[in-house]
Amino acid sequence: MKKIALVLLFCSAVGFAQQDAQYTQYMHNTININPAYAGSRGVMSIFGLYRTQWVGLDGAPETSTLSLNTPINSSNVGLGFSLVNDKIGPTTENNFSVDFSYSIQTSATAKLSFGIKGSANIFNLDPNKLTPEHQGDPQFSDFKNKFSPNVGAGVYWHSDKGYIGLSVPNFIQTNRYDDNDVAIFKEQINYYLIAGYVFNLDRYETIKFKPAILGKMVEGSPLQLDASANFMFNDKFVVGVSYRWSAALSALAGFQINKSMYIGYAYDRETTKLNNYNSGSHEIFLRFEFMKGYNRITSPRFF
Repeated sequence: MKKIALVLLFCSAVGFAQQDAQYTQYMHNTININPAYAGSRGVMSIFGLYRTQWVGLDGAPETSTLSLNTPINSSNVGLGFSLVNDKIGPTTENNFSVDFSYSIQTSATAKLSFGIKGSANIFNLDPNKLTPEHQGDPQFSDFKNKFSPNVGAGVYWHSDKGYIGLSVPNFIQTNRYDDNDVAIFKEQINYYLIAGYVFNLDRYETIKFKPAILGKMVEGSPLQLDASANFMFNDKFVVGVSYRWSAALSALAGFQINKSMYIGYAYDRETTKLNNYNSGSHEIFLRFEFMKGYNRITSPRFF
């Protein structure tokens, strides 16, 4: 039965709309979907994430990300750099991005940021990983290091307590192969809405609660909606749950090791029939921030 997954996953990447990689802990990984996020934390921030999805299925998605974003001195400018490696079945993508943001102070504690993203995508398909009946098909023989550039943009309003952002990471739709009206790989435009807010639940601010949402829309696929609820205790421990509409239920946990380092973990369990053929998805990340040399020190927060 696990072999069926390779065929299904391949079909999802071949001839249909391709979605960007998905993340359960999207509230910590905003830079990958919204360039206006660059520099918003007020310090240089390095972020690394690894996600293995649908463990036990052959060819299931596997994603690794590494990013850096930072404000430029005391200016309103932010810069970011990202690398995403995404594997699905016989396909591998490497996406390199550069982000630029400019922020406007809208109040004493809030800013409105505008961002642009330039990216380069390298796509590979390994015919040896296809099912035997497809391995000799000539239409799959020339998909090595296929390069395509792209450009995106976003807007991001944020304060010490909340945020909301709209973004389109890739404006250019790319068909990797388009012969006889057959698109072997089709990169569609993805639209994102992300929002969250932090509530203090006690007078001493030792317990904080943050609901967050992520909406993603892409042509050819159903609307994806993620909703999460996280609690932080003593600015150190984080626990929460998340629900991906008609897809998965997740448990989240995090720990602020010190002022510079934060680690997070999430476990997803499918709510669809796919749950019968895998043991869930795992996602872990580590964030490190360079506090020295900046005028203000950010307190531990969710975003």
